[in-house]
Amino acid sequence: MPEAPDLEVIKDYLNANLKDATVASCKVLRPTVVRSLATEITEDLPGRTLLDAQRKGKFLTLRFSGGRSLAINPMLTGALQHCQESVRVQKKTCVSLNVGGGMDLRYLDDRQMGKVYYIANGEDGSDAQDDLVPQYTGLGPDVLSIIDFDEFQERLKKFTGEIKGVLTRGAFISGIGNAYSDEILFSAGISPFKKCRALKPDELKTLHTQCRQVLEEATETLRERMGGDIHKKVRDFLQVHNKGGQPCPKCGGKITQLNANQRITSYCRKCQPGLLIRN
Repeated sequence: MPEAPDLEVIKDYLNANLKDATVASCKVLRPTVVRSLATEITEDLPGRTLLDAQRKGKFLTLRFSGGRSLAINPMLTGALQHCQESVRVQKKTCVSLNVGGGMDLRYLDDRQMGKVYYIANGEDGSDAQDDLVPQYTGLGPDVLSIIDFDEFQERLKKFTGEIKGVLTRGAFISGIGNAYSDEILFSAGISPFKKCRALKPDELKTLHTQCRQVLEEATETLRERMGGDIHKKVRDFLQVHNKGGQPCPKCGGKITQLNANQRITSYCRKCQPGLLIRN
């Protein structure tokens, strides 16, 4: 699942390489992922120029001239590919934009779980359709924005349950998914199964710091590693996520990995002490 660091790098790449590019053509190869809320995308998008790319939590929005936007929610397996138009179109390609200069911008999605919304963005002060995009409204502050500790604490008080699940809820803080919640909790030394209301003051302060620090460091690593291959998921540098059985980088013990509800949880039992099941 692309999270804030991945999408932040992709956003910056698109702004550096595709800003002011004109869409020559638009092909929808997998209609199940497209929601044309403004009008028919294949007829309306060609001829418009890309104004910029923006990110909000785990959404990427491409704004085009004339008050149109593509709001992309990649979900688990969505990705963007910028490539020569001669590159073979993969089966998982859902939408393809020819952006001139012999180049395509393609949305790929193995499971077709993500969604691409073609909306009126209210550029002229009316007809904004953001509220028609599920999960887009109601997002909490972005994890890479400046969230002071008092606001962090107050927002957390609204939630119950295990801290890992709360971290991944966009209504609390947006931009954190399954992988980086593992990384944040490992860096903070907090069990993913600890109830958020059981966190001690010092744990809260550490968690607040690590939420931003871990993702900032990951963003810089991805900026160096991804280059133009924005469709590739680079996760080998992570400390614990999806590294079950490997040595913990802190204590040397084995990383524990659990799989439930299509979600991997990776952590160190020694560095992140706590009970798996609480009464």
